Amino acid sequence: MVGNSIIKLSGVDIFQQKHLVLSQVDLHIDKGDFVWLIGQTGSGKSSLLKVIYGDLAIGSGNGDVCGYQLNNLTAKDIPFLRRKLGIVFQDFQLLTDRTVEQNLEFVMKATGWKDKKLIAERTLDVLEKVGLRSKLKKMPHELSGGEQQRVVIARALINDPEIILADEPTGNLDPDTSEEIVLLLKQISQSSGTAILIATHDYHIIRTFPSRIIKCESGKVLEDVHIA
Repeated sequence: MVGNSIIKLSGVDIFQQKHLVLSQVDLHIDKGDFVWLIGQTGSGKSSLLKVIYGDLAIGSGNGDVCGYQLNNLTAKDIPFLRRKLGIVFQDFQLLTDRTVEQNLEFVMKATGWKDKKLIAERTLDVLEKVGLRSKLKKMPHELSGGEQQRVVIARALINDPEIILADEPTGNLDPDTSEEIVLLLKQISQSSGTAILIATHDYHIIRTFPSRIIKCESGKVLEDVHIA
């Protein structure tokens, strides 16, 4: 891997079944970058994210994510690749029958953590980072939407990822809460050097937190676009 590069795609074609969704994708994201990903529904944003986290194979071209060659990615590699990524979804995907603490423990055990003391320490550490240390024993339904999304961000931080991929992370939140969540992600990026890639339809939030913008449009990925 060269320098601080976390994602490097060159001439990548992305297919869903046999349908070419995005062609000749060139994309470069470095450590600490904060990047917006925009485009209409069906333009390929989710497919691009799936390629990055190893859920969709690339058709052609070269791809490198966190040091893993996407061209040669095996089923055995995928869990290790995903440990270097944090993933935040719109619909939270928390386990509703477990406390905040148990949700985080579940992910840790699934990604190879074994030492109970270290698990407990890391749980408090990531909850502290998202301002929810006091919610350790709460069930998801006892939390607001914004608090649930903070738990999801804490979960994404567990393995100290090189990049967080956030797919419409503010889609179910009101405008004020949306701003709080993006501000939190921005602070994480600045303090830890974690790159952040956020797919969104919310142009208001992009204008509030101006940063680099990538756009999926007409089967292409356009880097460094500007919105009016």
